[in-house]
Amino acid sequence: MRNNLSVIDENIQQPWKRKRLHLPLTWRTSTIEPRRLSKMSTIQTTEDINHQRRRFFGTAAMTIAATQIGLIGAASAQPSKAKSPSVPAVRPGSHTSFASIKQVNAGLLNVGYAEAGPADGPVVILLHGWPYDIHSFADVTPLLASQGYRVIVPYVRGCGSTRFLSNETFRNGQQAAVAIDTIDFMDALKIDKAILGGFDWGGRTADIVAALWPERCKALVAVSGYLIGGLEANKAPLPPAAEYQWWYQYYFATDRGVLGYEKYRHDFGKLIWQIASPRWEFDDATYNRTAESFNNPDYVAIVIHNYRWRLSVAKGDPRYDTLENKLAAGPVITVPTITLEGDANGAPHADGSAYRKKYAGKYEHRIINGGIGHNLPQEAPQAFAQAVVDVDRF
Repeated sequence: MRNNLSVIDENIQQPWKRKRLHLPLTWRTSTIEPRRLSKMSTIQTTEDINHQRRRFFGTAAMTIAATQIGLIGAASAQPSKAKSPSVPAVRPGSHTSFASIKQVNAGLLNVGYAEAGPADGPVVILLHGWPYDIHSFADVTPLLASQGYRVIVPYVRGCGSTRFLSNETFRNGQQAAVAIDTIDFMDALKIDKAILGGFDWGGRTADIVAALWPERCKALVAVSGYLIGGLEANKAPLPPAAEYQWWYQYYFATDRGVLGYEKYRHDFGKLIWQIASPRWEFDDATYNRTAESFNNPDYVAIVIHNYRWRLSVAKGDPRYDTLENKLAAGPVITVPTITLEGDANGAPHADGSAYRKKYAGKYEHRIINGGIGHNLPQEAPQAFAQAVVDVDRF
């Protein structure tokens, strides 16, 4: 799950007030209900939203005050008026698997990935987060393939069928290392440029590639916006209610946490899903499909290092120091971008106005209604796919 300590909502709803945290829960074994497709696919642009005033803690480059989201800026920063084709409606959970999983050696990894759509179509690379996997895009992928896109969905390092090529390689979860994986992956598949879409860890990676290698990113769809952070900014303490939201990273900083996560990784992931998407009524089959990916032998090591590195209690790899210094400065993203946010995201997240200035190209922010939580591509696949199609025409 995303952890950008440099941009955070101080007034997050307290999770102990949510009914879904009163365990044990009774899970539905039937197919996921449609949850009113009309509401799920409703896109509310930022001009239509009157947000409550919130405060956010950020890096020196970030905006602290957050009121109504504004898209006022230079004319060049506005999306074009060209009409995009409409992505057809889909019932979330309609697609539960991919035709096949391919493997390719890329950088330090042998990467497992799903692929769909015409081989000569414009490329879209979709990046998942934690604790999720490629099934977050199981419905998005065929929607985009039907629109003529070549859609590629890789497993992040430590997840699914992705493996390190050497047993000697440092199991590193820091943001720069994960981002380099995407560049290496594109090189291995001989992809010069792609539309990138992601959420959580994948949203951060997509942001990083767009910021540092804009020549490789045609356009960007990022759930919860600008997720790039830095170690110094992450050292700043937050109010108790905000710190409470990051309970798991402190747990992971202990030996007990490592042992507990190793033992209970399945139940741990389900709890995170409940907290992050309190209105998503997923069933056991949906969760278990993804949880299979957590059996990767490097899964626990990558997750633990990711969160320990963010707290500066584990060192990164010096080879990435130059990149991390660039990221700590909060680089502006210039490629065309649509940022998305679910109206019921239970994970800590910033208001859109906090990161608006980080996107200097054509830009739009959308709130997706219908009780949509943190795993937005899986909960609202039509809205996510439509954002990809639209940003491609900015």
